[in-house]
Amino acid sequence: MRKTDLTKLRNIGIIAHIDAGKTTTTERVLFYTGKTYKIGEVHDGTAVMDWMVQEQERGITITAAATACHWKDCNINIIDTPGHVDFTIEVERSLKVLDGAVVVFCGVGGVEPQSETVWRQADRYGVPRICFVNKMDRTGSDFFEAVKQIRERLGANAAAIQLPYGKEENFKGIIDLVEKKCIVYKEGDLGKDPETIAVPAELSAEVEKYHAELVEKVAEADDKILEYFLANKEIPTAELKEAIRRSVVTNKFVPVLCGASFKNKGIQMLLDAVCDYLPSPIDLPPVKGTDPETGEFEEIDPSDDAPFCGLCFKIATDPYVGKLNYVRVYSGVVKSGTYIYNSTKRAKERVTKLVKMHANRQEIVESLSTGDIGAIVGLKETKTGDTLCQEDNAILVEAMRFPEPVIQQAIEPKTKNDQERLGMSLHKLADEDPSFRITYNQETGQSVMSGMGQLHLEIIVDRLLREFNVDVQVGVPQVAYRETIKKKVSSTGKFIQQSGGRGQYGHVVIEIEPQETPGMGVTFENKIKGGSIPQEFIPSVKQGIFDTAKSGVLAGYPVTDIKVILVDGSFHEVDSSELAFKMAAGIALTDGMRKAHSVLLEPIMDMEVIVPETYMGAVIGDLSSRRAKIISLANKLNVNIIKAHIPLAETFNYATISRSLTQGRASYTMEPSFYAEVPSHIAEKIITGFAATGARKGY
Repeated sequence: MRKTDLTKLRNIGIIAHIDAGKTTTTERVLFYTGKTYKIGEVHDGTAVMDWMVQEQERGITITAAATACHWKDCNINIIDTPGHVDFTIEVERSLKVLDGAVVVFCGVGGVEPQSETVWRQADRYGVPRICFVNKMDRTGSDFFEAVKQIRERLGANAAAIQLPYGKEENFKGIIDLVEKKCIVYKEGDLGKDPETIAVPAELSAEVEKYHAELVEKVAEADDKILEYFLANKEIPTAELKEAIRRSVVTNKFVPVLCGASFKNKGIQMLLDAVCDYLPSPIDLPPVKGTDPETGEFEEIDPSDDAPFCGLCFKIATDPYVGKLNYVRVYSGVVKSGTYIYNSTKRAKERVTKLVKMHANRQEIVESLSTGDIGAIVGLKETKTGDTLCQEDNAILVEAMRFPEPVIQQAIEPKTKNDQERLGMSLHKLADEDPSFRITYNQETGQSVMSGMGQLHLEIIVDRLLREFNVDVQVGVPQVAYRETIKKKVSSTGKFIQQSGGRGQYGHVVIEIEPQETPGMGVTFENKIKGGSIPQEFIPSVKQGIFDTAKSGVLAGYPVTDIKVILVDGSFHEVDSSELAFKMAAGIALTDGMRKAHSVLLEPIMDMEVIVPETYMGAVIGDLSSRRAKIISLANKLNVNIIKAHIPLAETFNYATISRSLTQGRASYTMEPSFYAEVPSHIAEKIITGFAATGARKGY
């Protein structure tokens, strides 16, 4: 039997811009709900939810941490997420499995760049949310400006359901606009025993004004309140609360609360709002899945009696139990010691242990039921985004989106001992974090790691050293240049050796010309007539061409977009061999590439930058300095979209530069498009560097 009715379950996330006070707010929630007996502070490195060493040292959240607590008659599962854009995957995957969110705003900063990003992510997953304007005790805090920005910048139908009582250092308490009462906090009791008083007379006109505004905004979203509003009738408090809840659950209205987490003010009222207004698993439309065999859509019934279905949304490596698969249960019950089915991988998995997480501490449980968020130990094949279910009731939940990495660095082990452990460690980290990729570049001989930003990759390197005891060096990856020709030439290659006995003889005549269509690579055509080269040696000539084309004559980069035609040659009855013709073909191609004036090509990326109007000039100016060619400019809502072609070599560190140019408000995507000739002054540097060191170099 369930301990808590499903209607009394809340799965919420705390999301916000960096440093808005998410973790501080979560720490107070744990304290007031009796989950912890001492308030942990981020700046002291004692916050329960920031358990990683790197989080404690830097005072930032890096990984989303889950916990659970109890308030009044509700059970609340909470996920505290990072605010830094480098760890946006943690927000993305948390929102995928949550039923509601508390969006925290700084009372001074209002709607900040990452606030916009997390809001859009919540929009994408249709997550109902309430807003909490924090830091009302700080100098320069402005609650009404924050509400205005939530409406204008985020396009939300938002209204205050609370007002601050006092301002900045005189912030004493909170006025509840729904029940028209005032809560005053005493100094020194950690906010545990606030006093309820009548609304001060001097504020009654302001309270009436904002109460009327609240009713008006709710009336826009709820027909029942609209009837009261049009008839100019007094709305009972219970009716207003129910209407706010209905409007929040359907994503038509966003209530705004206020407080000061660090000063222990407003947290109990925030918890009340979570219980009163955010949805339970059964308030939301059923999650949709598809039948893996037929592809037909099916609704997942949020009930313990339905077949088990859950989604793995995160993987963590635990030093004692190994891999922990974080799972949100959408329907049914999963029990310890049973078998479940991974419908994404079509593999059977055994559940060896079930745990509920409190940051990095584990509480062993016998089962996880509908609506629960917990972790499974013992799954071998399951990765982030995989659906878990019963084999006889297989279903696939829509997988989550993972952002594409925007920054790359080369990585190599410092010692031979580190070399063996590096591959395994990187594989584990890539399993945990889908926004981190590792690839091996055959052309440059480098392992290249890709991530969401400089900080993201710094943390990866730090974790390699601390958790996996692997010491590495990182650098800038090299650009994979290419070489090609600009005119048609004819070339002869001879490989003749005499050494007493049987010699070697191969002679070929080839024509080399540029390909008509770029991107066709190297092609070979045989136009020999009359058997001047026997048929059995033609494959060796072709092989010699392709082998030599792997390394060009300018700086050793692969040759591309050339057409090689074998037109003539000769052979020796005794001395000709496959090796001789292979060597002759290589000599002919190298000689021809020199005669045809080889040029260097560089990869050009298709880039799209989304930037607010204010920063347009700065971004376009920076792109021009990076040899980018602007293709189009478009306007959508309050942002501009710039499309451009930009050389890959000019994009390193662009993530960092674009953020500093736009205060973090620009976002961009990039993908390989085509190859183009490198300007001569840059090509000269690359060729000179290659000649000096005998190795390929980026610049």
